[in-house]
Amino acid sequence: MSEIRYEIVKKANKQDVANLYRKAGWWSEKNDKIDFLDDLIASSYLFVCAYDGEELIGMGRSLSDGISDAYIQDVTVLKDYRRRGIGGAIVRTLVENLYSRGIRWIGLIGEPGTQHFYEELDFRVMQDYIPMQYKGKK
Repeated sequence: MSEIRYEIVKKANKQDVANLYRKAGWWSEKNDKIDFLDDLIASSYLFVCAYDGEELIGMGRSLSDGISDAYIQDVTVLKDYRRRGIGGAIVRTLVENLYSRGIRWIGLIGEPGTQHFYEELDFRVMQDYIPMQYKGKK
């Protein structure tokens, strides 16, 4: 393994990004509709890629109004690279860049089992708040 490189990007290989979504279990292996990924990456407030050489091994992104609030999502690292601090470095890169732009309210919704990971990065459970998802008309 070479030194891991972290980059904030507005463009990445969409096949590689789709692979990360699939390997994270967020997309089925059959999901081949990836044309929107160029827009998803470019439209994210920040999109961080982690590379081992030229291989995309991890990512994370933030959504923000660019003024006061930001949300971190889609943080994932390929299984063979986990437990090496790469996910933490992705999150820290996002947080540091958000802070440098004056954004101080940063939230996220973690998957079950990730609470300790995010607490190690200074995130805390928001007591008395309930994450919700719209399930109305489609």
